[in-house]
Amino acid sequence: MPPLKLLCLHGYTQSGPLFHAKSRAVIKHLTKALLPTHVVTTTYPTGPIHLLPSDIPGYEPTSTSTSDETSTSTSTDSYGWFRRHSTTNPPLYTDLHLGLQTIAETILTEGPFDGVIGFSQGAAMAAIVASLLEPGREEAVTRFLDAGVPGVWWEEVRKVQPQMKFAVCYSGFRAPGPRYRGFYEPGVRTPVLHVLGSLDAVVEEGRSRALIEACEVGGEAKGRVVVHPGGHFVPAQRPYLDAVVGFVRDVLEGEKKGVVVEEDVNDMDLPF
Repeated sequence: MPPLKLLCLHGYTQSGPLFHAKSRAVIKHLTKALLPTHVVTTTYPTGPIHLLPSDIPGYEPTSTSTSDETSTSTSTDSYGWFRRHSTTNPPLYTDLHLGLQTIAETILTEGPFDGVIGFSQGAAMAAIVASLLEPGREEAVTRFLDAGVPGVWWEEVRKVQPQMKFAVCYSGFRAPGPRYRGFYEPGVRTPVLHVLGSLDAVVEEGRSRALIEACEVGGEAKGRVVVHPGGHFVPAQRPYLDAVVGFVRDVLEGEKKGVVVEEDVNDMDLPF
């Protein structure tokens, strides 16, 4: 049985082990559904940016904390792939090259992979990685990845890692502004399943829709859109697990025709 190797990228303030736990239902369902044709294996790297307590949304220093303690403490188990610098307009993703370099090193040591799955910030990274592995992205590599990074490490990745067969983006979003245009223009050709929460208060729907539009090539979308009636999390109810299985099966069987299918859970017959 051929392996189906998945690269799994966690969200902001998470880690590889934590995302492993939160995505367990998806991977278990996919593993069971694809037997006996494929054996699913997963890799969960952790982002390179160890977040400070002050980096975590909602953080409030205690009255006994000093400013030095707030700025230098690293006693969290929270990590990210980049930081969002909101004082610029559009926002700048600082240290984005570090996140991409960590993913590149993971691919070189544990790849190649068949697909990439990401949540939130990890979903944004999943779309970028899928894009960069497509033919014709050399300009994006030159403009965004080599700056400040010694060598041509992403070119080394492309020698061993072919284009991803698919990507699954939970609560994903597009990197904003013209500086990141090379990641999305021309459109991302890798088939992508976008899973959105209708009550997501962390990633606004417009940001996710911008990523969906970036996955349209020549007016035709590459993948599907599934909407669940929840917030900012990886849904574990049966309809959404089946949606991932159906999408991956279609990709593997070569039956995808590049049509976005808007699936609202309220219109589904399956219970949840």
